[in-house]
Amino acid sequence: MKVMANTLDRGFFMYQEEFEKKALEVLRSGWYVLGKEVSSFEEEFAEYVGCKHCVGLASGLDALWIAFRLLGIGAGDEVLVQGNTYIASVMGITMNGATPVFVEPDEYYNLDASRLEEKITERTRAVLAVHLYGQASNMEEIMEVAKRHNLRVVEDCAQSHGAKFDGRMTGTFGDIGCFSFYPSKNLGAFGDAGAIVTNDEKIAEDARIFRNYGSEKRYYNKVIGANSRLDEMQAGLLRVRLRHMEELETQKRGICERYLRELDGEKFLLPRIREGATHIWHQFVIRSDRRDELMKYLRDQDIGTLIHYPIPPHLSEAYRYLGFRKGDLPVTEKYADTVLSLPLFYGMTEEEQSYVIECMNRF
Repeated sequence: MKVMANTLDRGFFMYQEEFEKKALEVLRSGWYVLGKEVSSFEEEFAEYVGCKHCVGLASGLDALWIAFRLLGIGAGDEVLVQGNTYIASVMGITMNGATPVFVEPDEYYNLDASRLEEKITERTRAVLAVHLYGQASNMEEIMEVAKRHNLRVVEDCAQSHGAKFDGRMTGTFGDIGCFSFYPSKNLGAFGDAGAIVTNDEKIAEDARIFRNYGSEKRYYNKVIGANSRLDEMQAGLLRVRLRHMEELETQKRGICERYLRELDGEKFLLPRIREGATHIWHQFVIRSDRRDELMKYLRDQDIGTLIHYPIPPHLSEAYRYLGFRKGDLPVTEKYADTVLSLPLFYGMTEEEQSYVIECMNRF
């Protein structure tokens, strides 16, 4: 049996008729940019998250760098961010000329709030909390530190659509929540797409202007903006998937609960869920000191796996100029050397799950 690490077509076939109907509806409408599909999705997603405003953008990376731009964070400013995140989180900071200050992650793979204050300097302006792999970060402690030091808070929710901390959705704690709707996300589009959410009316209005060349009215430009608009087709298709989020979350949760029950916890370090947080399982990530050997063994069994992420941003060639060396962030680097994401996707059959579990436990 062959089991892919992820396969996106199953998620399409589950609601094929609805997706195709919506696609034709958009094509036949004759309106393809900033129309009723975008405005309707923004209203529906804001309601889903529990925020007053949603502004659709072209990608999750755009959501991040535009968020910091709107908050006035730039050259000379520092932003605290966890070391083990995807590099796009860091790019959202550096694209504005600001400096990332890396904080080690906790045992749940999210920002270790207990290490924040030791990293704060007179140049620190913000915290970027990344809800990695689909589990909500410890937002209570992060917000307490931020308020004490008058810091802005941006949440990277690219992997946490629907995850909650203390009953509140991720994206609703800080000044701005940033979402990606890349096809592999739990709420995935059929191409690049993103959004920011906020309870601040001015931030929302500024974002709407900024995404459209800085124009509030056609050909009248208030600021030097960007071309970052969620298009009508992606918005329409996202509306279809958003209607099914509860059943989709239930399906992934069921797969991961089975992994947690049946995988040999003596052989692999299984993921843990923080008290007060929920996990929506964008990825099911284990750890093993024999990770590379395990990955090859599974590949020989026709089981696909992925590493999220093999090179932490501080050791990437792109950020060599920051001057970090191997050993500077030992927890982050240990995770990069040992994490492995197991197959997990919508429409994964019980037979496929059983095969993965059996092969893992035979290792």
